[in-house]
Amino acid sequence: MNDAVYTQLLDLACGAFLLAAVVVLWLRQLASIVRVFALQGVALAAVAALLGTYDRRWEVLAVATGIGVLRAGLLPLLMRRALTALAPAPGHPYEEDVSEARETEPLVNVAASLLSAALLTLLAYAVARPLVELNPTPATRALPVGLAVVLIGFFTLVTRRRALAQVVGFLLLDNGITATAFLAASGVPLIVELGVSFDVLLAVLVLRILTTRMRAAFGGTGLDDMRELSDR
Repeated sequence: MNDAVYTQLLDLACGAFLLAAVVVLWLRQLASIVRVFALQGVALAAVAALLGTYDRRWEVLAVATGIGVLRAGLLPLLMRRALTALAPAPGHPYEEDVSEARETEPLVNVAASLLSAALLTLLAYAVARPLVELNPTPATRALPVGLAVVLIGFFTLVTRRRALAQVVGFLLLDNGITATAFLAASGVPLIVELGVSFDVLLAVLVLRILTTRMRAAFGGTGLDDMRELSDR
């Protein structure tokens, strides 16, 4: 793979990676958000695979395969099952409540969320500029993308009210950290990525159990409802 093709493919993968994070802010249907998160996992795996192929580091290709299986396959599958578990059964007293399938009232509306994403991306490019100038390779020039997704993931985490939407924000944050590590160091050791991936998988499993129990006990997963209960 020559330098020009590598640079173009890496820019394309990083662009798709960042775009997926922005689209998550735009969407309100939780099922669609989970699908976009899966596509971001594919883009992240592509970034890792390109770095491994260009540097001929086969352990990085192994990590890229694991990222694709976990973040584009297993984690979205678990979130889809959690979303299905939250759906009211026929005859259930909350059968007519369709709000569980949507992020109906986020703390920040769509227009403000997209504007915030643009500002956070500009901030990421400004912060990463000194690092890029130290070693202006194609990978380090894409470093601001990883930082931008970290910021957007944190923004999603703090502005969404549904528990499952906040799980996606947490996972966007983790994807951004992983991408930043890859772009800054051209890959991470396999054992490190395995440890982080297992931690993320465990967190999603725990959050799935919690959201299901919240739905069974309180009839919803809106965090404002939980606050009202605690106030009482």
